[in-house]
Amino acid sequence: MAAAAAMVAAAACVPIDSPSTPTTSPQPRPAILPPGPPQEMTLKSAAARTYYAQVQQTLLSQQLLRTDGGGSDAPFDDRILTQNFIQIALFDEYSRAGGGFVHNESASILRKWVAPVRVGVRFGASVPADRQAADRARIGSYLARLSQLTGHPIALSDSSPNFWVHIVSEDEREAMGPILASQLPGLSASDIADVTNMPRNTYCLVYALSGSNPGVYTRAVAVIRAEHPDLLRLSCIHEEIAQGLGLPNDSPRARPSIFNDDEEYALLTKQDEMMLRLLYNPALRPGMTVDEARPIVEKLAAKIMGGPS
Repeated sequence: MAAAAAMVAAAACVPIDSPSTPTTSPQPRPAILPPGPPQEMTLKSAAARTYYAQVQQTLLSQQLLRTDGGGSDAPFDDRILTQNFIQIALFDEYSRAGGGFVHNESASILRKWVAPVRVGVRFGASVPADRQAADRARIGSYLARLSQLTGHPIALSDSSPNFWVHIVSEDEREAMGPILASQLPGLSASDIADVTNMPRNTYCLVYALSGSNPGVYTRAVAVIRAEHPDLLRLSCIHEEIAQGLGLPNDSPRARPSIFNDDEEYALLTKQDEMMLRLLYNPALRPGMTVDEARPIVEKLAAKIMGGPS
């Protein structure tokens, strides 16, 4: 396995503007599937588990997947924070083409949630009960942290979720078409195929949908491979949920940050926390362009970094 190949397109966030799509949420399903007969791991899933264990080990051997939040080797100031925020919050990594999405970075608008974010976690039946409980606890703790950072209501909820997180095996993901179509009606057949046929060098992804106001997210779906070992799986949880809140892009210059496909950091960093605080500051309104947002971001970044208010 080539480590460089394994790190390409590790995670993705695709914003979807769909003004004509209704925003009524489907009826919620149980967060934890009812007990059923034990399911044997398929050969496909077993092979994926072996592969991603090797990926994680390779990344760790290269001193990647850091969990320190950013140290003295990755300094940044208000200017860097401003530039990284603009690049990550106000540019899109993908655009629609031919009924699907292609990698084509372009300037966009600021997007975020206005309604409370109600996160429903859905596990494939192949995921053991103890793993389900541990992941739900980690996600719940992370959501509480995100809510504190942003000042926005973000929490686990089984009452009409508007942000679904699916942790599923290879076989379960390939059968997710009807679920995706129900939870995000704005997805085309090609979009759904991007999930069901997800290449193995895409570790996880999130789709975020806006309604009549293209700057306001109304629902999102994240898909994470159940075969990932613990740290790689937690890294996907951190990145996809944060991206689904309104930081959709990645930048090779963003450091320290999880919004960078080089996989240096596994978990939300100090700079990432600041970007989330910026995003949900009331002075930044949904729908703002780069030119409208930049002077406000500059002032807010200077304040966050301890400079003039």
